[in-house]
Amino acid sequence: MSPDPHATDPGAAGSPYARPEPGGSRRPARGAGRGRHAPALRLLLGLLLLLALLAAGHAVLWRWMANRMEAGFATWAETRRAQGWVVEHAAPVQGGWPFSATLTLPRFRLAGGGATVPGGIDWRAEALVLRLVPPRLERLTVEAQGPQRLRLGTLEVPFAADRLTAQVPLEAGVLPREAGIAADRLRLGTPAGAAELRRLRLELETRSTAIEGEPAVSATLSAEGLALPPGVAPPALGDRIASLAAEAALTGPIPAGRDPAERAAIWRDAGGTLELRSLQLRWGPAGGAASATLTLDERLQPMGAGTLRLTGFAEVLDALAAGGAIDARSAMATRAVAQLMARRPSEDAPPQIEVPVMLEHSTLGIARLRVARLPLWQWPGQWPGQQPAASP
Repeated sequence: MSPDPHATDPGAAGSPYARPEPGGSRRPARGAGRGRHAPALRLLLGLLLLLALLAAGHAVLWRWMANRMEAGFATWAETRRAQGWVVEHAAPVQGGWPFSATLTLPRFRLAGGGATVPGGIDWRAEALVLRLVPPRLERLTVEAQGPQRLRLGTLEVPFAADRLTAQVPLEAGVLPREAGIAADRLRLGTPAGAAELRRLRLELETRSTAIEGEPAVSATLSAEGLALPPGVAPPALGDRIASLAAEAALTGPIPAGRDPAERAAIWRDAGGTLELRSLQLRWGPAGGAASATLTLDERLQPMGAGTLRLTGFAEVLDALAAGGAIDARSAMATRAVAQLMARRPSEDAPPQIEVPVMLEHSTLGIARLRVARLPLWQWPGQWPGQQPAASP
């Protein structure tokens, strides 16, 4: 019988019936290695494809965020210009990929507000950077970079900071309901000389629906390490304020309109107040804390009453006498009276005096003593001596 050509040779290599080679080992079948590595290769290719899809999706998201910021800013700028403000900048530049989307506005300028601030506001910055960072796409970070200049009326102040940012929620068609401002190593050029603030934090919150007695605007401020210009501070206190903290609220409702004096009169007649809930100061050996409630009188000038708590009063009196604010005899008499009024909140606390503070007819009084005469506040659109129109 002739051999079957399709039969498998039991001794052929690769046959399941192949005889083992000497030593007892069997040679692997041809192609068996490629078969074992095929699942790993498919997994690697799948991962590479997934990464490519994620990178493409991230690029699309980044482009969408950048375009959204640019369109939103253009709308905001057009609205401000229609209200009489000046908004200027060089060509916007998109960037920030891959971790954020940024819109840089070189040589930024914002000017206007003459109806609110006499002489208006003019702010210039080397660059303004708008930033969105996933996943918090509902919050916008605004960073002012480089040398800047701010003019309020006739006062112009150049300044710069290592970091100067503001965070606001993105809400279409309405003013932000809150804002957080942070500055680190803020350097200011004042008429008296250079000043520097190590750290500044300001939190603002607004409520457009506030009624009488409810806060329409709330503010919390904290500042640390304020170095004053040379020769400004009394020697006994030093030229460095260690800390300043304040918490205040403006009660509503805030009336609408374009005339600041008329709006202020309506706000006053509706029971509006400015509540200084807390003011704390550490300056050299002295420390102070105050609280007050203020409003406007019939001439739209600030008036109110509060309480002042002071520690280190002996050093303060020495500073006032050394600076010529009071004579040595008055300082000695005031010191004796202050020592009689002083109380210790606790056994290990320094002596503290608590005195009433009054602001009336533009005169500031402490413990029924006239301390300072304040200049009259001139509302925009009024000439000196003009009385505000009666509110309806």
